Amino acid sequence: MIRVLVLADSAVVRAGLEAMLREGGRFEPILVDTSLVNLSRATRLRSSSQPEVVLAEMGSLSALASLDGATPVAPVVVLIDDVSRGDLLRALYRGVRGVLPRDANPGEIFAAIEAAAAGLTVLGDDELNLLLPAASESEGSPEQTLEALTAREIEVLVLIAQGLANKNIADRLAISEHTVKFHVSSILSKLGASSRTEAVTRALKDGLLVI
Repeated sequence: MIRVLVLADSAVVRAGLEAMLREGGRFEPILVDTSLVNLSRATRLRSSSQPEVVLAEMGSLSALASLDGATPVAPVVVLIDDVSRGDLLRALYRGVRGVLPRDANPGEIFAAIEAAAAGLTVLGDDELNLLLPAASESEGSPEQTLEALTAREIEVLVLIAQGLANKNIADRLAISEHTVKFHVSSILSKLGASSRTEAVTRALKDGLLVI
């Protein structure tokens, strides 16, 4: 059973999501006074009922401003409509591991929760398309289009832009330094860059990075 804390502005929506999770049979909704819990506190609850995933239905990603950029204790799956590219990048950087439209069906929501609990990232089709680099009119063939960065590579790139060394990036993301080196190499290759500085410059120019 995956322990899930549901956050929503509407008590009716929250109750509906909790009921859906119970019917799914694989999830245990955590019952707390959500009127006293914001998104930042929800991802850091430390108790016997600490959530493994936070499912948040929200009108905008402005609530993410309450997160400090450190990886939250609990991954977040967001149900939201009309997300901008910049909002999505900031959401992924701040610990969101799933972004789906509000009308996502139960199966999609269940899959996103299970993926988030396993350390994976799930995006809806529209959200994924926001991260894919658009080919310019001057590009003559699909082979000339740069390969899209993964969510983890974007996280690493953001930290590179902040001037962090590989060891510091590894500590921040709780991964090995070897894994960081692998991601950096992949980023340079995908962006066609010969250095970390050039990779950041190209990412800013192409809109892949928002700082």
